[in-house]
Amino acid sequence: MPALFFLLVLTLSGSAKSEERHRLLNLRGDWKFELGDNARWADPKFDDRKWSEVYVPSSWEDEGYPDYDGYAWYRVHLTGSDNWQSKDLVLDLGTIDDVDETFINGEMVGSTGSFPPDYATAYNVERVYSIPPGVLKPGEDNVIAVRVYDDQLSGGIIDGRVGIYERRYDTNPDLRLPAVWKFKTGDDMDWKEVNFDDKNWKSINVPAYWENQGFKNYDGYAWYRTKFNVPSDYQDRNLIFLVGKIDDFDEVYLNGQRIGRTGPMPKYDMHRPDSDEYLRTRAYTIPSGLLRPGAENVLAVRVYDCWQGGGIYEGPIGIVTKQHYVKYHRTARAVEGWFENLFDDIFGWRY
Repeated sequence: MPALFFLLVLTLSGSAKSEERHRLLNLRGDWKFELGDNARWADPKFDDRKWSEVYVPSSWEDEGYPDYDGYAWYRVHLTGSDNWQSKDLVLDLGTIDDVDETFINGEMVGSTGSFPPDYATAYNVERVYSIPPGVLKPGEDNVIAVRVYDDQLSGGIIDGRVGIYERRYDTNPDLRLPAVWKFKTGDDMDWKEVNFDDKNWKSINVPAYWENQGFKNYDGYAWYRTKFNVPSDYQDRNLIFLVGKIDDFDEVYLNGQRIGRTGPMPKYDMHRPDSDEYLRTRAYTIPSGLLRPGAENVLAVRVYDCWQGGGIYEGPIGIVTKQHYVKYHRTARAVEGWFENLFDDIFGWRY
C-alpha cells in the first residue's frame, strides 16, 4: 500500500514540472557520415548516397575512425508527419563531442560550443534545439545535418536518447515565437527600440543558456531581440507574454514599451548566489493596443546574470490568451489542493 501510494504521488506530481518532453520519432540508428567540412553538406538537396554510415549515438572512433580529430558531418533523412504541425517540437541530439552546428532542411536550428579559431568545447552539454514552425515538411523528405568539430579523444554524437520530441509545458503558448533570436552582450537602452538595426548581432538559440553558445563564463548584461507576426484576430484579445525562465533578472520590452520585469537591474557588478528569481517563469500582460496584428512586432529582453548560467534558459516562450492562462492556473491550484487534503487525511499534516 505505501509503495503504491507514493508511486501515485510521484506520477501525479509530474504535472508540477514546467517542461516535459514526449518522443515522437526515435533517431537512434544509422546516419550518413563524412569526414571534412563543406557548407554544401547542410543543403537538403545534396546527394549523400555515397557517404558511409555510422551508428548514432556512438563515438566515431568506435565506428571505424580511430584517432580522428577535426571536422565531420552527419546527415539523416526522415518523413515529417501532419500531426506535428501544431506541436512545439525539439530535436534532441544528446551529447556531442566537442562542437556542433545543426541544420534542418538547410536552416540552422542550433549551435553549441565554439568552432576554431575561438575554440570552446561543449562535450558534456545535451543538445536540445527548438524546431521552428514550418521547418519540417509533412509527408516529404526532410534532412537533418550536423556539423561537428572534435578537438581530441572521442568525437561525434556520443550519447543520448536521440530523436524528435514534443515539448509540453505547464502553460503551452497559443502562438510560439522563433527559436533563433539576435543576441548581444553589454547594455544600451537604444536596443529596445523597434527600428534598431540588429543585423550584425550574433544569432542564439532560445531557450538555452548563453554559456553553451559561445559566451562561456560571461556574467553581466546582455540583450535578446526577435521579430514576429501575429494573426489579425489577436487584435481585441486579452493576451499574456510567456518569456520562460531567465537567469537571473530581466526587463521585457514589446515594440519599445516595457511590459514587465523581474528582479533588480543593478548599476554595478552584482553577485547574489542566494537569489531565486532564476526559478520563476516570466508571464507579462500585454497592454491593450500595443501588439500589432498583421504587422511586424519586436520583442527585446534585457537580462542581467549574476553568476554561473545566464539568459533565457527554459520555456515556454510565446503568447497565450488570458483564458487559457487562467484555466491552467485554476487547474494547478485544484491539483495542489487535492494533494494537501490527501496528505492531511492520511498523515494528519499538510504537504
